Amino acid sequence: MPPISFTYLLKRLLRGEPWQRLHVKAAVWATLLLMLVLLVGSWVIVPVEASSRHATITSFPRALWWSVETATTVGYGDMYPVTPWGRVIASVVMFVGISVFSIVTASLATWFVSNAVHRMRRLALTLEHAERKGRTEASEDLRALHERFDRLEGLLRNQGGSPGERGN
Repeated sequence: MPPISFTYLLKRLLRGEPWQRLHVKAAVWATLLLMLVLLVGSWVIVPVEASSRHATITSFPRALWWSVETATTVGYGDMYPVTPWGRVIASVVMFVGISVFSIVTASLATWFVSNAVHRMRRLALTLEHAERKGRTEASEDLRALHERFDRLEGLLRNQGGSPGERGN
């Protein structure tokens, strides 16, 4: 039995066919980058802000909550950086958060559109197949009707005259 660990399960999951698509890879990598920026931003901002007299971000748990609300652009206003370097860190966290949510939104939109396109292609192939089948059947029916008319014309000719002469 293979070892069950987070990395093993992640590798198994990411090797599947749906995970090989570019938009899914972009969303996964962007999410991992966001988590890294949240953790590093939280870790870095505490010493930068803790020395300030009006600091509201004074511990790692508070910094982690601040980084999550900053990255998601919620920004309740209960915690905010007061030092210039803290504001630089906040800008990075905001930029990465907005970018990641944009990438994830675009990936979801791509997934929905690709599913719709896939269904439409299947429908187009089904219609094309039905049209080909219908044309083949119509062609066979037309050929059979021509043969019947040819036989009827032959019978009428054998009975004495052409079909146009019978009315005169």
